[in-house]
Amino acid sequence: MGRGRVIVERIENKISRQVTFSKRRSGLLKKAFELSVLCDAEIALIIFSSRGKLFQFSTSDINKIIEKYRQCCFNMSQTEDFFEHQSSQNLYEELLKLRAKHESLEKTQRNFEGEDLGPLSMKELQSLEKQIDRTLSQARQHHMQKLLARIDELRQQVQNLEGVNKQLEAKERDKVTHTIGEGSNNSTTSVCSYNHIRLHESGTTLQPCWFGNHEQGGSKVSTRSELGQSSHNNNNGWLL
Repeated sequence: MGRGRVIVERIENKISRQVTFSKRRSGLLKKAFELSVLCDAEIALIIFSSRGKLFQFSTSDINKIIEKYRQCCFNMSQTEDFFEHQSSQNLYEELLKLRAKHESLEKTQRNFEGEDLGPLSMKELQSLEKQIDRTLSQARQHHMQKLLARIDELRQQVQNLEGVNKQLEAKERDKVTHTIGEGSNNSTTSVCSYNHIRLHESGTTLQPCWFGNHEQGGSKVSTRSELGQSSHNNNNGWLL
């Protein structure tokens, strides 16, 4: 059966704490000795008890091992300081480069605005003029592209509006035609109804008639409209 898990914390009982220190110290010294023999390692072990008593183990002169430890720590510190110094130097150089670039850009901007042109030489002025010409050419080209795109957009909108206008005109014409047709039919029906009512009240029998002459066999034949012309004039196309 395996051992239970040991909780690592300070032992409150003084006697138990002293016994545990003695046992674990002996085990630690034994493990250090075994490690030095098995792995041919230089080991220096220093232990101070709670009362301040010194216990130590070393595979060789402990002072040499401690001096070697100090030298190694010093070299590591120097290495870290060197890297920190090198990093700081690199950052400072980068800062100087960025500052010089910033000043150059500010100077160029002032030159583009027509300021501080006195110290410039003829070659620098010609170079500045070429840069300004290129910038203006690119700006005009970009502006022209935007204008053409806007013109195409407006042209498309005009075409869409013309199409909508034509549709509205067609609907309006259909509506007007339909309204005129309904008004004509209503007018004819009203006139016929009015004549029928007047003649019916007078007790007169009406017969429909046809107006005009018909030619039959090359001779002109009179129709009933000729016989009742007077009646037609007085009775709106009906014969008595």
